[in-house]
Amino acid sequence: MNDEHIILGIHVSDRLKNAVEVQKVFTEYGCNIKTRIGLHDVDASACSPSGVVLIEFFGTIGEAEAMAAKVGAVEGVDVQTMVFGH
Repeated sequence: MNDEHIILGIHVSDRLKNAVEVQKVFTEYGCNIKTRIGLHDVDASACSPSGVVLIEFFGTIGEAEAMAAKVGAVEGVDVQTMVFGH
């Protein structure tokens, strides 16, 4: 059993341009994604072109690092990892 709680914070600077490539990585690691939350600014007149996705990752830190590297290789995407030990 993995005692680490792994969260990936993924900032996508141009959602319309990069969403397809980011989603391909999410699909590849679909069985490792326990929770996925997407955040972006939206109101009655505009929808932000950038956004943040928070991933609660199920698996090893090595698997999380591999996913972070793949999604981080997409142009306009920045990834940060938080690891909490229990």
